[in-house]
Amino acid sequence: MECKTFYFNALRTCCYVAYDATGNCVIIDPGCFGENEEQRLAHYLRDNQLTPKFIVNTHAHFDHLMGLRFLINQYNIPFHLHPLEEENLKRASNYARLFGFQMIQPECQYIPLEDGETLTFGESQLKVLHTPGHSPGSVCLYDQQGNRLFTGDLLFAGSVGRTDLPGGDYNLLEKSLSEKITPLPEQTVVLPGHGPATTLSEELAQNPYLQHLC
Repeated sequence: MECKTFYFNALRTCCYVAYDATGNCVIIDPGCFGENEEQRLAHYLRDNQLTPKFIVNTHAHFDHLMGLRFLINQYNIPFHLHPLEEENLKRASNYARLFGFQMIQPECQYIPLEDGETLTFGESQLKVLHTPGHSPGSVCLYDQQGNRLFTGDLLFAGSVGRTDLPGGDYNLLEKSLSEKITPLPEQTVVLPGHGPATTLSEELAQNPYLQHLC
């Protein structure tokens, strides 16, 4: 599996296009805002002859799904989300206004994710890990073969996601990190929802939010 990273919108949300040799791909956290960013993503897919199979969101905060309507309309592909994110999804455009963004309320139809299930596209697989804390239905997506972990806003390089938004819970976030993340191989590449990529070994050694969990 290969991965292309886009930094979208003023909050610099990481959108990932994961693909393999079959040309099939999935789009993780489509935060593209406005026509220019939407077309950047569309041109990349076209220029690399990639076929989107589905969209999957690590959670439903507005900055991670501002391009959702565009992708569904453009490619007619399904959207996967954990059901505990439904309230965040329904309120996405309202939350966006609070942060100074105008967006059309995105599509609320989704395929529910389950903890432990495997999403398959082409010759690749992503395992769903339910990791609440930043939000109730936050998930991480684990590419075991490629040692990659898409963490959404659970874990960043040197930090963790905020828990002061509706549905956030720091105790749950710590539990998610302890039970679902720290047991993974230390060579795992961490691809967060904001900021640069890192590795689990680096975070275990330097991230103060993880050190006391080891």
